[in-house]
Amino acid sequence: MLRRRDETEVLDRQLAWIRVGHSSAQVLRGEAGIGKTALLEHVAARASECRVARAVGVQSEMELAFAGVHQLCGPMLDGLDGLPVPQRDALCVAFGLQDGDAPDRFMVALAVLSLLAATTEERPLVCLIDDAQWLDRASRQVLAFVARRLRSERIAIFLTVREGGASDEFAGLPQLVVVGLTDSDARVLLSAEIRGRLDGRVNDRIVAEARGNPLALLELAHGMTPLSSPAGSGSRLQDHSRARSSSASCGAWSRFRSRPNSCCWSQQPSPSVMFRCFGALRSTSPFPPTCSCRPRSQV
Repeated sequence: MLRRRDETEVLDRQLAWIRVGHSSAQVLRGEAGIGKTALLEHVAARASECRVARAVGVQSEMELAFAGVHQLCGPMLDGLDGLPVPQRDALCVAFGLQDGDAPDRFMVALAVLSLLAATTEERPLVCLIDDAQWLDRASRQVLAFVARRLRSERIAIFLTVREGGASDEFAGLPQLVVVGLTDSDARVLLSAEIRGRLDGRVNDRIVAEARGNPLALLELAHGMTPLSSPAGSGSRLQDHSRARSSSASCGAWSRFRSRPNSCCWSQQPSPSVMFRCFGALRSTSPFPPTCSCRPRSQV
């Protein structure tokens, strides 16, 4: 972890806290590619004496209620019989293990808290939830409920949330904002990725364009070749810069692609955003045949 000392110290304190019988929750917030997932891996590496449970938010499952908590709790379902009957029944219905009416979400949340706590009798539990902004809403509510009620169960919950993502449910939980690398750290990472010598001006330009974002830095670096010159790399750097500056259009496009048949945006983007969105992807022609949003050039 390149000089992520401040961030890793915070995370290490959370792990130390559960080792002495307490619990904790931490939300890691930052832009895409800034290093949130790498910090989760740091936690996993330091939690060798703990049980580690994982879940990853997936956009295609955002409409499936409780899909996220099912992913997290799936390996623990052998402890269902130890739950109070109302909690067990609610969780079994939520996970499709038995028939019943739509379960009360409060009862499901209590059941998840009880199930997680039951696994800590032998050793502490560390829950790592990546891309929590893409969890289904029911799972976000349940996890936020659990995180707010942790006391002395020896449970640590770490969630990563992309800046600007839907994460109102996690408001009020401890937040750790993950910032970009310093220029000096970016150069260290760049030199580790590039084999051979890179022109100094190209090196400086890559660092400037990446703006401390490790993923952007690596993507730019992988597009370079040893002894690259500024003339040969300028267009690639400009392309990447334009891609990063149009993040709003990418978000709008993602919202559209998630509902390709509805032809509506959850939040109407500005004309300039729509122009960049359609322009960047005009060659892919992903619009449904009857979509009224389809540009005239593609009808």
